[in-house]
Amino acid sequence: MSSISSLCTRLLLTVAIAGSTNAALAQSFADLSNQDASTGLKAALDKGSAAAVSKLGVENGFLNNDKVKIQLPSILEKARPILQMTGKGQQLDELVVSMNRAAEAAVPMAKPLLVNAVKSMSLTDAKNILTGGDTSVTDFFKEKTATPLSAKFLPMVKGVTDKAGLSAKYNSIMGQAQKFGAVSQQEATVEGYVTQKAMDGLFVMIAEEEKAIRKDPIGAGSKAISKVFSLLK
Repeated sequence: MSSISSLCTRLLLTVAIAGSTNAALAQSFADLSNQDASTGLKAALDKGSAAAVSKLGVENGFLNNDKVKIQLPSILEKARPILQMTGKGQQLDELVVSMNRAAEAAVPMAKPLLVNAVKSMSLTDAKNILTGGDTSVTDFFKEKTATPLSAKFLPMVKGVTDKAGLSAKYNSIMGQAQKFGAVSQQEATVEGYVTQKAMDGLFVMIAEEEKAIRKDPIGAGSKAISKVFSLLK
């Protein structure tokens, strides 16, 4: 028996024996085979993360998606009217484009980390995913990948924003504003700001995919996903 099948066996026994308030649900989990549970969980995790990466890691993946588009930090957005009057409006628009381009370039680097997260799934992780809320898959990926994602994204983002020629100007302005407590540490550099926003956007899209799978597991196109997540509807 594989480690993941053993994991699912223990999980199903836990759910069935732990005195679930829904006896039918507990019995349904108990009747689900090890292979179905293992395959369903892995397929759902892989599908959701892969779909999110594929949608964001392309040209305009961020820029044309209002749910994740990276806007100017609030302090710059508030100052936009004044900056436009001084002829800086085009530079602000270029900055927005370059920030989103940097995020689009960085996101594909997330794929191996997300795959490794699935492989590392523990009994506790599996139980939380199966019996948690509508964002338990997203929460799992956040816990497992947020720190390494930041480390991978940051140099990629910096390379793209540096080429845009606007990083120095942004960092200079925001660095001065930070001295007066007007911006956070994260916003003080364009690479730090975009890295965080790129990660936020990735998790937003993983959450969208997860909700879609939970809402319509049959429509997810996988019998394995359907068998597991149909029980949770």
